[in-house]
Amino acid sequence: MACKKEVWVLRISIWAQGLLLLMGPVQVRADIYRYVDSQGTVHFSNVPTGSEYELYIREFPPRRVDHGSTRYDAYIGEAAERYGVPFSLIKAIIRAESDFDPSAVSKAGACGLMQIMPETAKDLGVVDAFNPRENILAGVRYFKELLTRFQGSMPLALAAYNAGPSKVHANWEVPRIEETEHFVGRVMEYFNGY
Repeated sequence: MACKKEVWVLRISIWAQGLLLLMGPVQVRADIYRYVDSQGTVHFSNVPTGSEYELYIREFPPRRVDHGSTRYDAYIGEAAERYGVPFSLIKAIIRAESDFDPSAVSKAGACGLMQIMPETAKDLGVVDAFNPRENILAGVRYFKELLTRFQGSMPLALAAYNAGPSKVHANWEVPRIEETEHFVGRVMEYFNGY
């Protein structure tokens, strides 16, 4: 029973972290401590009040990443403002998807900076998936739709962007697909570094 409670609390914690990241550039850093009481209830705190708390997550200061082009920053800024998605998150997605190569094509056929699949591009009204501005605006619009669909959960929206929404809807969690888990981790790492 305690394990189920811990998973439930952890899912709420991940959802809340994603929501906080979308709210803006406020940075709050703290280690997280936890303890399980005699009834099996899991307690979390960033300020342990007793010796029963043990370190659960050590938070390291974010690294500043000096990677990627500033060449597309105007388009990224336009998309961020239009769709309410953080600039640094868009930049992180582009880095993870195409490493800022506007002519990138994946093995599956995804195109451009945001690696939009041809069917998705068609649904979004994209005329030229290799046009950086059009690709970024369409990709961010699609990501915002996923973010709304998954109630603000950044990890779930990123997983759906990578693997497709149906794979995430199945269990309402990041699917156990190595590429997708790696993608979500990379984007979050890059996002915290910009």
